[in-house]
Amino acid sequence: MERSLCLIVNPQAGHGRARTALSSAVSALAAAGAGHRVVESASLDHARELAALAAGRGEVVVAVGGDGTAGALAGAAAAAGAWYGLIPAGRGNDLATVLGIPHDPAAAAQALVRARASAIDLIGVSASGRPEQIVAGSVYAGLPALAGQVANSTRLLRGSLVYSAAALRVLARWRPVTFTVQISGQQAPGEPEQAAPHEFPGYAVVVANSAYFGGGMLVAPPAQVNDGVLDVVLMRHASKLTFVSALMAIKDGSHVRLPQIALHRGSEVTITMSRDLPAAADGEALPCASPLAAGTPLTVRVLPAALQVLLLRET
Repeated sequence: MERSLCLIVNPQAGHGRARTALSSAVSALAAAGAGHRVVESASLDHARELAALAAGRGEVVVAVGGDGTAGALAGAAAAAGAWYGLIPAGRGNDLATVLGIPHDPAAAAQALVRARASAIDLIGVSASGRPEQIVAGSVYAGLPALAGQVANSTRLLRGSLVYSAAALRVLARWRPVTFTVQISGQQAPGEPEQAAPHEFPGYAVVVANSAYFGGGMLVAPPAQVNDGVLDVVLMRHASKLTFVSALMAIKDGSHVRLPQIALHRGSEVTITMSRDLPAAADGEALPCASPLAAGTPLTVRVLPAALQVLLLRET
């Protein structure tokens, strides 16, 4: 890898982990003689602007932060036709896990120097006629999006446990909602290209490009980041105790054996909900769905091979 690296850091990621990670990563890059520079972002929108500028200079866009930063800069790099790298520095780091990127920042930086570009899919998401936003790992509506809001405001807990604790807190006050989910371009044997909509009372819909979300939860075990299709997880209504069981099982993916969980695949998914609730992606609220008004469609589609990411192995 001969291109210069532009490290775009979110200094607030992981409650300060990003600054520590940046120091280790820069030391490793300097020792390897890799050309690089560092810029700090003030927000995700600012990070996207910095990525566009770096792409214009012919640099590799390197995200230093958590999954929100990783997803935002993946979208920006793809839109600008730039190569992309990742040095994980958040609480969850789910995209790094899926891509096989070391969670140690020095090791991740060393990997960038030796890596080759490999194509992965991304996700386009839009609602209410607003511009499409590009994200990386997953889009989710309902209880997980509310739990993400709680987790992002929590300062007492550290690490991935914060997501489980936040989900339990939201569950205690949860009121049923009806989801309507239309899946197009279905891939399962015997399924039509556009089946009838799934309408059900439930807790959540997760549209996954990545197998993991929420800090290491194996929400969509079959999902692959380079298969040109999205995996859709429907979490139907059950007792709150059953949902707690599902939450415990999701850590290793065994929740998919529960009768309340359904898995589907498709290239485009449209979600509506019967009351105002948020939708989110990659650990961050979606501006077009904060909240998503009752009956308003949220459209999620796969963007095959949209991003060239620096990896030590093929995805």
